[in-house]
Amino acid sequence: MEFGWRAEDADFRHQLRSFVGAELPPRWQDLIPGEEPASEFILEFCRKLGERGWLTPHWPAEYGGTDGSPWQFIILGEELWSAGEPRGSQYMNVNWIGPAIINAGTADQRDYHLKRISAGDVFWCQGFSERDAGTDLANMRTSAVRDGDEYVINGEKVWTSYAAEADFCFLLARTDPEAKGNKGISAFLVPTDAAGFSIEPIPSVLDIHEFNRLTFDNVRVPSSARLGPENDGWKVVREALSHERIGGPRYARAALVTQRLRDLADDRGWWDRDGVKSRLAEAEAACEAARILVYQAIHARSAGRSEDLVVSLARVAIVRSERIVAELALELFEDESLELGSIGNSQLKTSMIAGLGGGSVEVQLNGIARALMGPSER
Repeated sequence: MEFGWRAEDADFRHQLRSFVGAELPPRWQDLIPGEEPASEFILEFCRKLGERGWLTPHWPAEYGGTDGSPWQFIILGEELWSAGEPRGSQYMNVNWIGPAIINAGTADQRDYHLKRISAGDVFWCQGFSERDAGTDLANMRTSAVRDGDEYVINGEKVWTSYAAEADFCFLLARTDPEAKGNKGISAFLVPTDAAGFSIEPIPSVLDIHEFNRLTFDNVRVPSSARLGPENDGWKVVREALSHERIGGPRYARAALVTQRLRDLADDRGWWDRDGVKSRLAEAEAACEAARILVYQAIHARSAGRSEDLVVSLARVAIVRSERIVAELALELFEDESLELGSIGNSQLKTSMIAGLGGGSVEVQLNGIARALMGPSER
């Protein structure tokens, strides 16, 4: 498949790349996620994007976008992931939380949340995973019990990224305790300063404050905080996650690391080492395969066709590209890959969790098998 960019999309990429090059200071990635300097930097950077209409260019103008094409969605992701993703948690706002509110929200929810997201003024986290309900969200136990015009939420979420800085949590909770599986689940937009909502960091082997435990102790929210119909949260999230799975085009970052490895092979004389040429070619091919599959998904979306299968294929390809590049960097750099801030170390850390966030690769492979071969017989 061969692609050619429209003039307006090519111009958008050029302007965005120039802006990012001018706005990102040297070693900005040394800022520690979850700490105040990093949050302040992300907020300032995203507000500047928002002022130009570049944080949500693909959104309708009435919600703070510029009525740009779906291709600008992926251009934005590619350029920012190539730069190390300086939006921090706000990439979630743009990729799927905002679209979920556009698709399932009430007029009041859209008016309140979308302009703030498109302006870069707000941080979100997602409350999905639990101790016994990680990839399999249908096992969740966090409950939301109706009490008049309110819901009372109790339970715990774990492995939540970006919670320390979040203003709101996109939460899934069970509203029908009798329902099984993915039925009886509702989605909520919960302010993190609500009474009874607490956030506790989870220690990480990577020595960064990346993950958090969220506790809900009789947290009361108005019924207007529910997103979509009661007990229909699975549908809301399922549609939203298709945006998330290709909205983080990490292959762009992996491709940049691969190019740096190629340059270092020239500088350090690595070409004579066994397998270097073929391994670099494999890494480049993996990144390109991921890119093409993502473009196919965007093409299907822009044409109004079902994209579920190709989104899952793209998700698997993205993770594969990250892991292949990380393994190559580890092999070439050896001990240098363990040095904080090095190319190899950065790629190694991101690839370690790449196959988990947004739905594990194994679950994606099961979904692909069912789509191509039909459900398994029991």
